[in-house]
Amino acid sequence: MIDSLKKTLLAGLGAAIVTKDKVQAGLDEFVKQGKVSAADALAIAEKLAEQGRREFDETSAKLGDKARELIGSIDKKYHDRIEALEARVAALEGKAPKRTAGRAQK
Repeated sequence: MIDSLKKTLLAGLGAAIVTKDKVQAGLDEFVKQGKVSAADALAIAEKLAEQGRREFDETSAKLGDKARELIGSIDKKYHDRIEALEARVAALEGKAPKRTAGRAQK
C-alpha cells in the first residue's frame, strides 16, 4: 500500500519535471521568435512553477490524509478483531480476558 502511494507521488513528480522542461523549451522558443521577452518568459515560468508546487503540496496533503484515514480504519478493524479473538480464547480456556495497558475496556 505504502509502496503504491510512493510510486504514485514519484510518477506525479516525474510528470511535473517533464512538464517543466517542456514549458521551459516552449518559452525559450517564444523568446527566440520575439513573441515574449526573456523577463516575461522568466515570470511565466516562475508563476507556473509556483502553481505546480502549490497543487503538488495540496494533493500530497490530501493523499496523506486519506492514507492516514485508511490505515486508521484498518488498525481499528484488526484491533477489534484481535480483542474479540482474545476474548474467545479466554472464554474457551475458562478465564477472564486479559486487558493490556492502553486498551479501552468494552
